Amino acid sequence: MGALMAEGEGSDFQRKVILGFYTLLLIAGVAIYWVWGLLYDTWYPFTRGNIGIYAIYVPLIAFGAIGILMHRRKKPASA
Repeated sequence: MGALMAEGEGSDFQRKVILGFYTLLLIAGVAIYWVWGLLYDTWYPFTRGNIGIYAIYVPLIAFGAIGILMHRRKKPASA
């Protein structure tokens, strides 16, 4: 995946924008879970009436976490 990214002066800015987007997804997923839990006074989303919120926040958190792991700055290898 790293070979597909453009090299040069724009690549660092591009990486920061993409990383910011995935961070926003992760924060949005966690915020939705917390707000929903506070509003409806339940923290267990697996009941029949609450499964819809699970279908919203789990993909947000998952895509956010995976995106952050894929686009974080890699440490240079020591030789």
